[in-house]
Amino acid sequence: MSAPVVEVRGLHKSFVQSGRFPWSASREIRAVQGVDFVVNPGEVVALVGQSGSGKTTLSRIVLGLERPSQGEVLIEGLHWHKMSERQRRPHRVNYQYVPQDAMGALDPQQTAQEHVEETLRILGRHKRDEARSRAIDMLERLGLGARRDALPREMSGGEQRRVTLARVLALEPRLVVADEPTSGLDPERRESVLEDLVGNLPEGAGCILVTHDMSEARRWSDRILAMLAGRVIEEIDLDDAEPQHPYARILFDPWSGPLPTGALAEEGCPFRMDCPLAVGPIAKRCASKVPGLENLCHDAFEENEGAGTGQHRVACYALTSTEVPIDG
Repeated sequence: MSAPVVEVRGLHKSFVQSGRFPWSASREIRAVQGVDFVVNPGEVVALVGQSGSGKTTLSRIVLGLERPSQGEVLIEGLHWHKMSERQRRPHRVNYQYVPQDAMGALDPQQTAQEHVEETLRILGRHKRDEARSRAIDMLERLGLGARRDALPREMSGGEQRRVTLARVLALEPRLVVADEPTSGLDPERRESVLEDLVGNLPEGAGCILVTHDMSEARRWSDRILAMLAGRVIEEIDLDDAEPQHPYARILFDPWSGPLPTGALAEEGCPFRMDCPLAVGPIAKRCASKVPGLENLCHDAFEENEGAGTGQHRVACYALTSTEVPIDG
């Protein structure tokens, strides 16, 4: 098997948030806590969760747009977290970011073609004629051949996003991190933008798709990492599996129950205050220690349907063991 495009080990990221007033105490925000995962060649991995779950921070750390507080990020074997920006610069062309705010990422004075040409000349080191030819070809592949002379203010939201995709995909990167690439679009345009992104990834490239739309994650990814309070609480291989963690089930099926709107538990499992499985002896363990990702135990519950036979890890004591030892 080929080496992973991305390998994340024990990643943590904390921020210090100042108080509301100058005399107010500051507090630590743990945005990412103990995350491990890999992205294999040709694989699309979706990061899903509510706002504030840590998925965008995690994706930015992977590309080196944020520094981790602890842990390692390896991209194609490079210790990315240890490298300075000067050391990273020659490799940046291979690892690209699709921003959430397409309009904010575009120069208001440049046409669609000029955006792509400039990217190819500066990052891709292409000659002017070659850059022009490749830019036109990529814009046509993304359905923007007739709009290549349009300025950002003359484009629809879907067209603006396609221009940001064209800039990235024209470089033929080996890793693409897309942060909510369909935010603010109607369902039809969302579908077409994701089809353009996933359908035009270079062969063997890995992709991290950040989204809060579960239908997008199901349709366009190979594997899903569900996040809560900065932790991955379930890893699902979508070939033959359905979410099993109580929080992930609600994410994918909002009719099954309400998502947490209040404060999460600070000790133990963050979802335990709202979890229907945190009862009896299991509740004591949920309160005492944060569960780590472990292989799903298919015998944990008779009704555990849709667990699948592929890679499926979950951070839930009730789903990873048929026996829950309680100290004392």
